[in-house]
Amino acid sequence: MPADYDMGVIRDRVARVGRLLDDWDGLGLKAYLMRERGLRGSPVNQYAPFYLWNTVEGMSSFLWGGGFQRLGDDFGRPSVRQWTGLAYEEGGGSQARFAVRHRRPVPDEGLLAEVVADAVGEVRRLAAEGGALLAATAVDTSRWELVHFSLWEHDTPKADGDVFEVLHLSAPGRNRLPQGRQW
Repeated sequence: MPADYDMGVIRDRVARVGRLLDDWDGLGLKAYLMRERGLRGSPVNQYAPFYLWNTVEGMSSFLWGGGFQRLGDDFGRPSVRQWTGLAYEEGGGSQARFAVRHRRPVPDEGLLAEVVADAVGEVRRLAAEGGALLAATAVDTSRWELVHFSLWEHDTPKADGDVFEVLHLSAPGRNRLPQGRQW
């Protein structure tokens, strides 16, 4: 979805159709995220949904079976980035109100196993913070980029990165997302 989009349209759309994925087979969770220019340090208006899938079949069914088509029909087909999950941890928070997404390059030097171990440690740190609902990390090996993602019940998360408001959380398979180190 292009940056600087009309956020009222996004809010209305999520309010209207966000629940459609509340029972999607194979979906761990989808966080419907947005940030608005001038709020919480955001330089742009942006809609940025974030998915954690339990199965490739569930993701494929969404992308190729019509769920994603409606978004493309309404706004044009956005780019979809796919990441390999490295770790996921539940926190003690109870309601997702804010999210933090932090992307960074995988360093060229050093052992990849050490980079991953550090990323897994960051997931554990984030999940243990007060107000954290969950934390995850993944890697895009086509770009050698790590992403840390966390959901929070308050607007002062103890995480670096872009802060988003959570408009809706569909989490039909959250309890089946594998916790701990994934690689």
